[in-house]
Formats: sequence, structure tokens, C-alpha cells
Amino acid sequence: MSSWKKAAKTNQKVHRERAQPSARQHLGLLEKKKDYKLRARDRNQKEATLKLLRKRALNKNPDEFYHHMINSKIQEGEHHELEKGDEFTKDQIKLMQTQDYKYVAMKRTVEANKIHRLQGQLHMTDVVNETPNKHIFFVEDEQEATEFNLAERLDTHPDLVGRRSNRPRLKDLSKLKLAVGPEDIARINQERDLSYRELMRRIDREKELTVVQKTLEIKRALKQKRALKPKLVAKGTPHQAPQFKFKFERKR
Repeated sequence: MSSWKKAAKTNQKVHRERAQPSARQHLGLLEKKKDYKLRARDRNQKEATLKLLRKRALNKNPDEFYHHMINSKIQEGEHHELEKGDEFTKDQIKLMQTQDYKYVAMKRTVEANKIHRLQGQLHMTDVVNETPNKHIFFVEDEQEATEFNLAERLDTHPDLVGRRSNRPRLKDLSKLKLAVGPEDIARINQERDLSYRELMRRIDREKELTVVQKTLEIKRALKQKRALKPKLVAKGTPHQAPQFKFKFERKR
């Protein structure tokens, strides 16, 4: 049955779209209903927008202050946003002006590798010891509470009570044979403090390089030709690169 319907359609009349008359060829293609609907919908949206703006202008209080008054200006009858410069440190500005993207990325990678190497050598035990301990000991009466000895209860040396890690017992300390004196311990502590300071400096340096790298990436993206200009969401700071909102563009 379906084949009979297909065969019957072979001889039916082909309905062609109406063309533009020859006397009106200079006006272009003849507008169809789908073209008129698009044009009418666009006109209605624009009229509704103008009507809403007129309503807001009539209901606006001229004595009211809002921050957009000082963050924008009118030039030749058009509103323009005031562009505020990014706030970076002098070192970051100098680096962005003199060095290119590849150099900054290489220096950031070097700093990150040194940070991982230092973090592997330092176990951050001092940070753990600075955290307040909430260990609770229970006693039988008030007399035992007044005579309570924390070092005796933990079975460790009194100088090690403040530690939360690496706190050996007295029997373990008696088995240790150390060949270092007080001077060696002071030198070791000094070297450890220097290593921690170096680690903090390198972490701050890596953060600054990250901001510079992201800023250079954004500047490279802004140089590309786009139909619409990206909107600035947040300006750059010493701790954060500027943020832009790009309109989605479909790739062919």
C-alpha cells in the first residue's frame, strides 16, 4: 500500500514558492511568512525594551545615589563604563613588561619543583605541634588532679610534653645512643628554620608567577578577534588575575 502512495506522488503537481516579480527585483528576495515572523518578533522585543526603559526613567528618584553614577560616564549620548586598571606589585608589572609567557611558565615550573623537593625534606611537624591539643585525662578526685603530672602519665621526658608527634617513651629514650651535643642540636634547629623560611618565600614567589602567567594568558586571549567584547568581571590584584566573561561562540 505504501509503495502505491509513493507511485501516486510521482505525477502530482510540484508547488513552488512564489518568486519576486520582475518589476520588483531591485527590492531583493520576496519576504515569506517565516521572514516576517522573525522581523516582527525582533521589533516587538525592541519596543518592549524601550517601554520598560521609559517606565524605569519615570519612576527613578533623582536624589538617590548609586555607585554606577561614579563608575560610568556619558560620551556623545552613549553610556560607557570607566575602565579601572589592575592592581599588581612592581615586580609583577616589571616581569609582565620584560618577559614573555614561556619564560614565566618555565620559572613557575622551577619554583614548583623546588617547593615539592623542600616539602619532601620538611615534615611540617612544628605546624602540628602548634595546633592546640584537646586530650582529656580523667582522675578519681581533686587531690589526684592537683598532683597530676603530665610527663609521668605519658611516660616521656618533660621537655617532650608539648609535642604531638615524635614523642618517645622513657624506655625508648634509654635505648637511644646520641652522639650529638647541645651545639649540634642548635645548629640543626637553625638549619630547619632557614629551610622553612625558604619554603615560604618560594611558595609566595610561585603564587606571584601564577598570577603573572594567568594574566598573560588572558591578554593573549583578548587580542583575538571576537564579535563581542568580553565583559570584565573582576579586576586584577596581586593575588588574583583579572577575570573576564566570554560569550560562547560555536566552532565550525
